[in-house]
Amino acid sequence: MAALLELDQARREAMADPGFVAEFESICADYAGTPSRLYEAARLSEVLGARILLKREDLNHTGAHKIRNVLGQALLTKRMGKTRVIAETGAGQHGVASATAAAYFDLDCQVYMGEIDTQRQALNVARMQLLGAEVIAVQSGSRTLKDAINEALRD
Repeated sequence: MAALLELDQARREAMADPGFVAEFESICADYAGTPSRLYEAARLSEVLGARILLKREDLNHTGAHKIRNVLGQALLTKRMGKTRVIAETGAGQHGVASATAAAYFDLDCQVYMGEIDTQRQALNVARMQLLGAEVIAVQSGSRTLKDAINEALRD
């Protein structure tokens, strides 16, 4: 519980610091490619009779919306003087984003992933490892995301 209270206090202080917010927004814009672009789906709009806009999260660095969140978490980690991030992932997208942010900020990264998921998502496991993360295959329980979450929380 003490760790969560420390994290909450650090988050509150960081969000009140214009320098932290500016640095976060700069990293997101220059490194992650956010905010993501809107794309007008002209033909779909014509068929449905309404203007349809698609938010192109797939164009963000790492191919998903998760990068923005983990960049903020990693920046806060550095601000707190910590040297390691811990994550859990099922399909691997959160793990890839966490490993990417950890590499950007020169942090150690351990990603917990159910053993079954590591087999199903071998490409994302390889991406995490290329980024310097240690992928920990969880062998307890159903060996999937639920168990990876439990192991990450224990760490």
